[in-house]
Amino acid sequence: MTPFWTGGLMTRVAIAGLGAIGRVLARRLHEGIPGLTLACVAARDHAKAQAWLDEHGIVCPLVELDEMPDHADLAVECAPAAAIETICRPMLDAGKAVMVLSAGALLARPHLMDLAREKGGQIIVPTGALLGLDAVTAAAEGRINSVRMITRKPPNGLAGAPYLVANNISVDGLDAAKRVFTGNAREAAAGFPANVNVAAALSLAGIGPEQTTIEIWADPA
Repeated sequence: MTPFWTGGLMTRVAIAGLGAIGRVLARRLHEGIPGLTLACVAARDHAKAQAWLDEHGIVCPLVELDEMPDHADLAVECAPAAAIETICRPMLDAGKAVMVLSAGALLARPHLMDLAREKGGQIIVPTGALLGLDAVTAAAEGRINSVRMITRKPPNGLAGAPYLVANNISVDGLDAAKRVFTGNAREAAAGFPANVNVAAALSLAGIGPEQTTIEIWADPA
């Protein structure tokens, strides 16, 4: 498969999950993005997905996750992080590409990266809100001694995180910033699965999740 960023042949895109992000992507692909075409959509509720596609005049096959490789060169993961295995495995087994938005979930599944290498597939992690990630990737070709990321989140965005629950840490009623976690990126991904995709992307681009230190603050400001 020609990597999707090099141009050349039209890249067929599968959308895995038709929630808020998947719908935005489907509309953009339907409107037209040079070099890309919407090949198929995989969704848990086919009837609901078909109704939405019909409403927006979008014509494409609705398929199961394991059927995506038959239609697409690149699948974009737009589903809950728990589905990452069932989204990635069929595409990687076929030597194709997956764009993973739930980068934190990828840290707990290094076997998917091994599968990509074995089968000639690709896992693409977008830079998201993190500027300069390409520079980190380039620097990692040489030597990076340490990487540290400090992230601040609104308290209600952290409420219920497994790490906070397990350690009985409350973020209710804060009137000042409170540091709630310091550890490596793999630990952060396990403890805050909904909050650290950018941190996970940084660790994958740089010196790895064990060597990347993450500091998380609950900040009401």
